[in-house]
Amino acid sequence: MEKILATHEVEDVDHWFNSPARQEFFGEYGITATPFRPQDGSNLVAVLIETPDRETFDRAMQADEAAEAMKHDRVNPETLKIFEPN
Repeated sequence: MEKILATHEVEDVDHWFNSPARQEFFGEYGITATPFRPQDGSNLVAVLIETPDRETFDRAMQADEAAEAMKHDRVNPETLKIFEPN
């Protein structure tokens, strides 16, 4: 399993944090996503992603359903940043 960290801004942190859409979407690819909310009250959130490999993650993110899940979770996609350990 490969770990990836993603950050992005959301419109409503509580809605995003409690939404099942993220895991429903990623689960279809064998990916788990652990959400983290900010302690400073900002709308910048983080997700620890555990994926079988980077190719699976990339394929998932290119699917139409990725955009639908982000829209449902009120994610600002222009703020998405991906961090890798290497």
